[in-house]
Amino acid sequence: MRTSIATVCLSGTLEEKMHACANAGFDGIEIFEQDLLVSPHSPEEIRDLAARLGLSLDLYQPFRDFEGVPEELLAENLYRAEAKFRLMRSLGMDLMLLCSNVGTATIDDDELAAAQLRRLGDLAARYGIRIAYEALAWGTFVNDFEHAMRIVDLADHPNIGTCLDSFHILSRGWNPAGIEKIPAEKIFFVQLADAPQLSMDILSWSRHYRVFPGEGAWELDKFMGHLVRSGYNGPVSLEIFNDVFRQADEERTAVDAMRSLIWLEERTSVHLLETDGPDARYPMQLATLPQVAEPTGFNFAEVKAENTEHVQQLLSQLGFTFRGRHRTKPVQLWTQGQARIIINEQQARGLEPTIAALAFDVEDPLVAASRALQLKATAVPRQSQANEAVLQAVKAPDSTEIFLCEATPDGTAAWTDEFATDGAKRSGQDLITHIDHVNLAQPWQHFDESVLFYESTLSLAPRPSTEVPSPVGLVRSQVMRTEDGNVRLALNIAPLVMEQPGPSAESAYPQHIAFACTDLIALARNAVASGLEFLKIPANYYADLQARFRLAPELLATLQELNLLYDRDETGEFLHFYTATVGSVFFEVVERRSSYDGYGAPNAPVRLSAQYLLSKHG
Repeated sequence: MRTSIATVCLSGTLEEKMHACANAGFDGIEIFEQDLLVSPHSPEEIRDLAARLGLSLDLYQPFRDFEGVPEELLAENLYRAEAKFRLMRSLGMDLMLLCSNVGTATIDDDELAAAQLRRLGDLAARYGIRIAYEALAWGTFVNDFEHAMRIVDLADHPNIGTCLDSFHILSRGWNPAGIEKIPAEKIFFVQLADAPQLSMDILSWSRHYRVFPGEGAWELDKFMGHLVRSGYNGPVSLEIFNDVFRQADEERTAVDAMRSLIWLEERTSVHLLETDGPDARYPMQLATLPQVAEPTGFNFAEVKAENTEHVQQLLSQLGFTFRGRHRTKPVQLWTQGQARIIINEQQARGLEPTIAALAFDVEDPLVAASRALQLKATAVPRQSQANEAVLQAVKAPDSTEIFLCEATPDGTAAWTDEFATDGAKRSGQDLITHIDHVNLAQPWQHFDESVLFYESTLSLAPRPSTEVPSPVGLVRSQVMRTEDGNVRLALNIAPLVMEQPGPSAESAYPQHIAFACTDLIALARNAVASGLEFLKIPANYYADLQARFRLAPELLATLQELNLLYDRDETGEFLHFYTATVGSVFFEVVERRSSYDGYGAPNAPVRLSAQYLLSKHG
């Protein structure tokens, strides 16, 4: 599959965008006219730069407001078009995007529109240029891709074809199955965009909220399936209008874009295999990636800091066992049940405690790492001494290091043998069994990128996002998880007023690791006896709790005494508590009773408010 991207997707100058696209591995680009107009370089220089970078110049766009107009205006439009054709000759380009008329169309007549496109085709043919006619979702008379194709058929000109854009088709709810009826030779170009499902006018939706495939709500693998079955074998390009992408680093955005197309190519291949069978053959060849199963659990979580005393104290009070220091590195291991916490003091000067790494149990770490690297993840360099485990790791978009460890039937981890156990002291009974979930704060400009990263590399499925009120604004939360719930990862966007976490900066918005336990009340009493102070929960919360659930007086008194939180639904009960925050890290302990599968969402505003008050007043 040949890949392309419109320069409008990226920030920076045209030249910077071209370098970013080439570095990310794109085959070609669409030149958005405004990017060329503001460039200090001549069309010939842009053409030569593309050649040096190995980029094809696939589409010049957009040409607007041409058809459905009176004869005198058509003459002006043809004059305007010829000027663009001369420019395209200088660029060495042969395909121009023509959008259905929005601003000047006054005649709703398909025969007339086709005749005018035919005249444009005659003019374009003199310059060796083809025209890809696209139905804009808000076009005055033409807003349906099948309507646009009928006009192309009426024009009956070899230089006139159509451009298919997933946004304009799916935002209007048109059935994309009709793509399969279009002759492949008449599909001149294809543009893709995903989008969240929103209720708003289509133009605003298009201009501000498009995202890369896999970052929105649409089933683009099925859209692509129709395209592949049509016999199309040209470029598959991204055209994304998004306020965030236009402000973000162009190199990073280009990598995210390329990852989305690699992921979509694989998803389309799987979709076609499932629907059409292994013997189906198409002109477009779709690459696949190494297949990986869902992770089976968390192997460990890592907290990094210069001063780790308070983190050690919290773990000790929660009943964790100090397993010793690594034999060659300034790294500690703390365990309880199958929950493992690494405390890392390497290269941490001036760093307050932060979640630096997560490790997942996978069937084959080498295959999982290969898949991640092919999806444009960055490998984490690690130095290992003789007789030390070689762990595969890549970086997530928020710089969290993601380790891929071999799953074992008994849940053991060979790398733990590298930690000295002499003098290891137990802190209490193993009531904690494993890591239940992890909550990571995400920089607002990379949230969608993170969702795609975890879905494409680790096969974690996104659940519907939620918004939780905090004292300084709404916190958006997106849970990524395995089907069985053995891995649950919550990605949060904090309100913009709150500083986001970085690899070397303390964050005003905390992140946390949640541990599963068998008896929360017993563990809480043990922790209190060890001196642990829980996050203080206001009395108003417990009054509301009783009004909602009619709890037994003894249970309610215990919850309030220990600052425990409670939730219940038709599947079961949920008890949990939070520790104080150290740096940007705090811990949560949860007990799931029966089949409760949530996270105590009604309690999140209480937690956020309590943390806010503690940060303000101590």
